[in-house]
Amino acid sequence: MRFECTAGNQPAAPPPPGAPSLRSSVTVVLVVPVYHEEATMTSSVQTLLAADAGPGVEVTIIIADNACTDSTPRIAAAPATEHRNVEYVRFEEKGRGRALSRVWQASSADIVAYTDVDLATDIRVLGPVVEVIRSGLADVAIASPLQPGLQVERGIRREIIYRCCNRLFKLSLGVGFSDAQCGFKAMSASAARELLPNVEDTEWFFATELLARTS
Repeated sequence: MRFECTAGNQPAAPPPPGAPSLRSSVTVVLVVPVYHEEATMTSSVQTLLAADAGPGVEVTIIIADNACTDSTPRIAAAPATEHRNVEYVRFEEKGRGRALSRVWQASSADIVAYTDVDLATDIRVLGPVVEVIRSGLADVAIASPLQPGLQVERGIRREIIYRCCNRLFKLSLGVGFSDAQCGFKAMSASAARELLPNVEDTEWFFATELLARTS
């Protein structure tokens, strides 16, 4: 399975010889898992709605409520009534991995993706990541904040933990990717159908296990 790590506002490389030509249009489902995010929900959705995914790309934003008990459900449901490309779904069980797996497997989109609601990874990654998969360069792509060209907002303590965890995962799992904890990942529908049924974790380790199974 082909895998690529890309930075935010940099265009993807040209497709390799023999790769399929770009489709005239492509659909993307972008899932935003949330749990008690009432303070940031509205601004994050507004930022996502303004993101440019490139020509011929139709993006549906799905806010996945992980059994929130604060005001997040009310706030998150509002954009779905105002924007045709925003949907809200609620799960009565907590677990980011569980929510992502269920939404992705139920989707008919060409590409499935997710971003953390805090948008710590610059949302400008959306266009380049979609282009990487759309062009046939990769089946799975991550937009690592460790790559040059991204705006990342993290405190020093969080940055140290982030880098140490990634180093530990890379050494212990023996994988080729450089960033297991990135807040933005995407894959083709065919890759999702192949990988998701085999991922066992339903919590925060879901994304790391998913990437490990691409190796």
